[in-house]
Amino acid sequence: MIHPTAIIDPTARVPGSCSIGPYCIVGADVELGENCELMSHVVIHGPAKIGVGNRFFPFCAIGTEPQDLTYKGEKTRVEIGDHNVIREYVTINRGTAKGGGTTKIGSNTLLMAYSHIGHDSVIGDRAMLVNGATLAGHVTVEEWAVVGALCPVHQFVRIGAHSYIGGGTVITKDVLPFSKCVTPRHTQAYGLNAIGLERRGFSKERIHKIHHAFRVLLNSKLNTTQAVEKLHSEGDQGEDVAMLLRFIAEAERGIIK
Repeated sequence: MIHPTAIIDPTARVPGSCSIGPYCIVGADVELGENCELMSHVVIHGPAKIGVGNRFFPFCAIGTEPQDLTYKGEKTRVEIGDHNVIREYVTINRGTAKGGGTTKIGSNTLLMAYSHIGHDSVIGDRAMLVNGATLAGHVTVEEWAVVGALCPVHQFVRIGAHSYIGGGTVITKDVLPFSKCVTPRHTQAYGLNAIGLERRGFSKERIHKIHHAFRVLLNSKLNTTQAVEKLHSEGDQGEDVAMLLRFIAEAERGIIK
């Protein structure tokens, strides 16, 4: 299952169930899981640990050196989970020593063509990066979030779970879980990502509670601190609203409203 033009480093671990296509390069200290497919012209540098059932499309570059001027050749790594689809020309840089040393991709993600994941970033399960989405270093994208086409994301920003960012949106602050965010003239939140939540099996009751929290946060005349205090004063609003409030409390760059 290895094409004769492929180059596999002797230290790489490639199970017999993997398919390595023409002109692929699998570097030193790369560990592939079972049933991975490298179509053609795929480059994977190590150290890298990659789970099972991942598909790498032509010309993607995985585990290359971080684009960080302070990087001096430290032995950092990339970790990728299971059943991810990594499309053409995707670039994933490994971590830096100062950032923890590891860039992490979860499982069942879709990374579309030309998207970039910078050093020390963390991508949650079932997240999606649409064509040309660009993550600077130290970015966190939580589970089920969608980063739209051609979106640049500032370093150290968090993209909350189940959120949706419209194409071409410049992200410089944390994006609230469950929210829709797009740039017409300036970046702002446009309420709840209700359709996405329905597709993922959220009950009407769960969505209603999240919607109420968004109305208090975004549509009242209260500032963020006052809105959070009001929601806390209303008692237990469920796990989703509690996660939303924790997300706001931990924001270091502010939130998009």
